[in-house]
Amino acid sequence: MAMIPRDEKFYELFLEQADCVHDASKKLVSLLEEFEDVQKRVTEIEFLEHRGDQLTHTVMMRLNKTFITPFDREDIHALSSALDDVLDLIDGVAGRMITYKVKETTPGARQLAKVIQHGSEILLKAITELSKPAKLLEYCRQLKQLEVEGDRIKANCVGKLFEDDMDPIEVIKWKEIYEVLEGTTDKIEDVANILETVLLKST
Repeated sequence: MAMIPRDEKFYELFLEQADCVHDASKKLVSLLEEFEDVQKRVTEIEFLEHRGDQLTHTVMMRLNKTFITPFDREDIHALSSALDDVLDLIDGVAGRMITYKVKETTPGARQLAKVIQHGSEILLKAITELSKPAKLLEYCRQLKQLEVEGDRIKANCVGKLFEDDMDPIEVIKWKEIYEVLEGTTDKIEDVANILETVLLKST
């Protein structure tokens, strides 16, 4: 018996949101690793962010119209919003490449983007297996470990900014970019916390 009752439409929407996050994270890694056709790549991520906004709106509209939901309304709202927040921050990183006129990326930024992509892969698995408590808890544990890894990488990256003889404007730009990248891993952990809450309430 499934521990969490299924409403297929809600689950389909969550999966679509997680898919958008995963696609955007892969595109972010490609953007930062290859750093060519930057405007085109940024626009592709923006498109996914807009798609994510539409999906979040659809979840909220369905929530308002559904009498019996698969789990608590506030948790459905929180889960959908948190997935959208991850997507917003990925888009925020990409957009800063244009806004800040970045000429080349850094190893630290590429490393953080890969952590985000790995997190998005685990998120997708977790959403797919919401009805399997043992697997869900393990995925949440992995996501929390990734957040710790993101903190560590960001701290090293910011420290290096002040070790190198870098232009102060570049320091300001990259410090913010690193913070947004690490903030994305924080939001991924938020999703894990919400999934744990859903699971605990269902058992």
